[in-house]
Amino acid sequence: MRPVALTVAGSDSGGGAGVQADLKAIEARGAFGASAVTAVTAQNTTGVRDTHRVPPNTVEAQISAVCDDLPVAAAKTGMLASADTVETVAAALPELPIVVDPVVVAQSGDRLLDDAGVRAVRDTLLPRATLLTPNVPEAELLADATVEDADDMRRAGERLRDLGADAVLVTGGHLDGDPVDVLVADDATTFEHDRIDTQTTHGSGCTLSAALAAELAADTALPAAVEAATDYAVRTIERGLDLGAGAGPVNPLGPLHTDADTARTADALTDAVRAVERAAPAGLIPEVGTTLAAAPAGATRPAEVVATDGRLTRTVDGVRAPAGVRRGASSHVARLLCGVRQHDPTVSAAANVRRTDAALAALDDVVFVDRANEPPDAPGTMDWVADRAMRTRERAPAAIADGGAHGKEPMIRLLADSIDALENRLIALAADADARPR
Repeated sequence: MRPVALTVAGSDSGGGAGVQADLKAIEARGAFGASAVTAVTAQNTTGVRDTHRVPPNTVEAQISAVCDDLPVAAAKTGMLASADTVETVAAALPELPIVVDPVVVAQSGDRLLDDAGVRAVRDTLLPRATLLTPNVPEAELLADATVEDADDMRRAGERLRDLGADAVLVTGGHLDGDPVDVLVADDATTFEHDRIDTQTTHGSGCTLSAALAAELAADTALPAAVEAATDYAVRTIERGLDLGAGAGPVNPLGPLHTDADTARTADALTDAVRAVERAAPAGLIPEVGTTLAAAPAGATRPAEVVATDGRLTRTVDGVRAPAGVRRGASSHVARLLCGVRQHDPTVSAAANVRRTDAALAALDDVVFVDRANEPPDAPGTMDWVADRAMRTRERAPAAIADGGAHGKEPMIRLLADSIDALENRLIALAADADARPR
């Protein structure tokens, strides 16, 4: 039986946050989503135009109807709109794990809960919270503290635990630098991730807290639940949707689509590897070997890219792949592919080959990158190569070539918009690939 998670929150007519985002995230994390609507808002990506509060007795009736009939295993609260609704919800929810997302201010800056409501959250809902998930402004308001760094986040979390919450996850996206989230339970645990350069973050807090409720409904231990839900939320931000004139919404189903497309990508890449082995393009294979890599739909990070598990090499029997293909098997080529996709998401496949005169002559659109200029402190060599190659382009070239540097072999890295196109390009280059390295 699928676990059931209940969201008690407001409706977002724009679909990016609130109950709409919660139900998408709960379902994406494997639970069945049920809802109790606390308010109906007229809003879009630019702001909240109007709010209609659902009467507290109707909110209570919704909670009761769901919990009387369905095996609700966890719940989350979001926008509660007023002090009397906060108090009603705190009293109506049965004894089960509760994730409290203390929604006070919309991302657009509109205030969603007045001072009396904030006091009600502090006095009646925090003692019911299995996990409280404030962002920095909410943590400052609820804990009556200033939060400027991870140590302040920990202290605010401890103060909120003193007010009754079992555990507190303070999310650090509002602070400068790469975000750090701090989980304060019996011990303090930090979760670090790279800042994503995007404005499509509408609904990110709702998505995180809903994913946490789904994890707790599945009886996942708290630290593991936070790690899984945080990683999922980051992946939804990476796939944010550029919709509307304001901050676009995150994509709660995006990670699901990527995961679902992984098997198809692996099958297609396996066929391509076998075709390349049959073509036996020994002259294309560099000393370090060749990696073929392909991105499933929406993939944004190397761990999501499918690639040859080990590199194709020259043997006495021809070109051979030592194993099959696997998600997360590549570092260098996958990083290059993801870096290029940040500029041109139509690119979905890549491979590294030996740099030869014949190969360069056969490619009609090659960008040359001088890796001798690569900064020694570059965070990722292939990230830097991708950024240099794409800095003046909107569409990716057919290939990126370099002359090697610091003892590294000269290389061509082929790019294509499909696995079939990459396979065809590799085989077409094979006939003339025995030219001497350039």
